[in-house]
Amino acid sequence: QVQLVESGGGLVPAGGSLRLSCATSGDIFNTQPLGWYRQAPGKQRELVAVIATSDYSVVADPVKGRFAISRDNANNVLYLQMNSLKPEDTAVYYCNAGRRAAQDIGLSPSRPDYWGQGTQVTVSS
Repeated sequence: QVQLVESGGGLVPAGGSLRLSCATSGDIFNTQPLGWYRQAPGKQRELVAVIATSDYSVVADPVKGRFAISRDNANNVLYLQMNSLKPEDTAVYYCNAGRRAAQDIGLSPSRPDYWGQGTQVTVSS
């Protein structure tokens, strides 16, 4: 069973920083595009950033210049560095591997879709 395990969420004041981590197996990490998504209460899940195995990445406009996605290939960990956080960044953040990330980075979506359990990020004003 494929597992994606997120960590690093929490409560932070506006202007602060957090780094989210997503650990998964090497089979998934080395073969699938990976991404971060978020879902605020009452809203649809939305793209934050995605990265391909080639390290090509796409970052959503609302977080561009503040958030950065990266991969630690030695340890099979995906990161999301979040700086200059705003109250509107408050959401549950999810890690994805496979179909959804592939769709958002322009790759074939014909593959399985894996999600982590999510980690809460709350930014106070």
